[in-house]
Amino acid sequence: MYEYITGRIETLTPASVVVEAAGVGYFLNISLQTFSQIGSRTEVKLYTHFAVREDAQVLYGFFSRAERDIFRSLIGVSGVGGNTARMILSSFTAEEVCTIVATGQADVLKTVKGLGLKTAQKIIVELRDKIGAGSAAATSVPVQGAAGETFSEAVAALTMLGFTRQATEKALRAIQQESPAASVEELVRLALKRL
Repeated sequence: MYEYITGRIETLTPASVVVEAAGVGYFLNISLQTFSQIGSRTEVKLYTHFAVREDAQVLYGFFSRAERDIFRSLIGVSGVGGNTARMILSSFTAEEVCTIVATGQADVLKTVKGLGLKTAQKIIVELRDKIGAGSAAATSVPVQGAAGETFSEAVAALTMLGFTRQATEKALRAIQQESPAASVEELVRLALKRL
């Protein structure tokens, strides 16, 4: 229904963005990959996917067409919904998802919270012929900021994804000790693998 939305950013969190276009504020769910690529921009063009469910109508926003294409492929697998696909794209870049699928690394894919081995294997089996290594060219742009801001943004992102604040902070402190210069995106990706 909507191909993309271009407009001014009103609100930005690691899990969502409100983009004002023509006087209307659009609430879009985003992945951490998109969050990091938006960075400190005030204007943005996001490719969209509009999902209609029995209980809601949801807009998802993506910085690149490649990420949106991977998202659409993922939700085409039975048992994988929009939030699970977004969690996968928050844990891995679109390019990494292509590589994981092409090489059949179900054990790596199942590290995403809420994704079991059977679902990971199903994703690989169903998508292996549709997507392969190199079919997406997503690049990671780290979010800049002070260590405290980075920590706070990572906590906010993980709590919005459904993790408890206590578990999130514990995991992030351990990660920051190992990688003190990690960006918000890197912190969250590493935390998603531990939580």
